[in-house]
Amino acid sequence: GSEAASEQGQEEEVEDRLKEHMDNLLDKSAKARQAALQSLRLALSSKTLSEFLLERRLTLTDSLEKCLKKGKGEEQALAGSVLTLLCLQMGSGPEGEEVFRSLKPLLVSILTDSTASPSARQSCATALGMCCYIAAADLE
Repeated sequence: GSEAASEQGQEEEVEDRLKEHMDNLLDKSAKARQAALQSLRLALSSKTLSEFLLERRLTLTDSLEKCLKKGKGEEQALAGSVLTLLCLQMGSGPEGEEVFRSLKPLLVSILTDSTASPSARQSCATALGMCCYIAAADLE
């Protein structure tokens, strides 16, 4: 019994940290947003969090959209990476498709913007390709 309780406590701790990182995506400081994106990237790439993300995908998608729109260079690149991982976690169902469809125009816009940093463009290209492969219902 105590092992299960300990595991549940760890799970709640992880979720609390993730919520904190998601809140920090809206911080005024670019450094704080980048740190939050790095932490989210690490969390999403090391653990399956689909249940947690399912309930918060719209919030996270909105926050990533703000980071992609208002951020520069490194922040946009990190947001693209987190978006790719979010799509992977959501999978090929309607949730993944919804995330992809909402951010696709912005990804294309950054990708084709010759003034955007190469790392941001590369990250958006990767996100576009991976999310399209995983979550696009429209074959075109």
